[in-house]
Amino acid sequence: MSDPMAARTEHSRTGQDAYPPGRGHHAGRRAAGMAALRSVLTVAALVTAYYLLPLNDLHTAGALILLACGLLAVLLVFLWQVWAIMRSPHPRLKAVEALAATVALFLVLFAGAYYLMDRAVPGSFSEQLTRTDALYFTLTTFTTVGFGDITARSQGGRVLTMVQMTCGLLLVGGAARVLAGAVEAGLRRREQSAEPDADDDTTTRDREAGP
Repeated sequence: MSDPMAARTEHSRTGQDAYPPGRGHHAGRRAAGMAALRSVLTVAALVTAYYLLPLNDLHTAGALILLACGLLAVLLVFLWQVWAIMRSPHPRLKAVEALAATVALFLVLFAGAYYLMDRAVPGSFSEQLTRTDALYFTLTTFTTVGFGDITARSQGGRVLTMVQMTCGLLLVGGAARVLAGAVEAGLRRREQSAEPDADDDTTTRDREAGP
């Protein structure tokens, strides 16, 4: 008669242990590589769209509408990514993709807003901003480096910069905690979905072994 405890231990293994030797490690590296590739492509697509969109045709009202819609889009994308993390077979890798997409969208959104404000209200910043300058200023503000070579001079520019600072703090602090919770939920869900299969296999083997 087979040992039920040994059978349970053998069939309760999940993830890489469930694969033949070497195959699980290869599958994990493949999943990590695909996640990294998707993250790079997402960031590249957002930056390319930032440079190609016809932002010069928008005025102040259009810039404000774009900013509001963009912030809503960041929130919706983030919430969708949280849902995807909890259902993903690789929640940690999915969290990396989610963070890359959310941060990239956040940065190009404010870069576009700075660029439009400089066009609508000349003198809003210490120098006229190109798209690269606007993205550079956004990134230095987000990372709190603040070299000081480009600064906001107008009241509107300073208000927009403060909005980015506040949203950036919320993104770094709140989003990291939410993503960590989503990863934990995804891991628990994966473990719970594997347990019934292990129990079924153990029962089947016990029946086949007989008394």
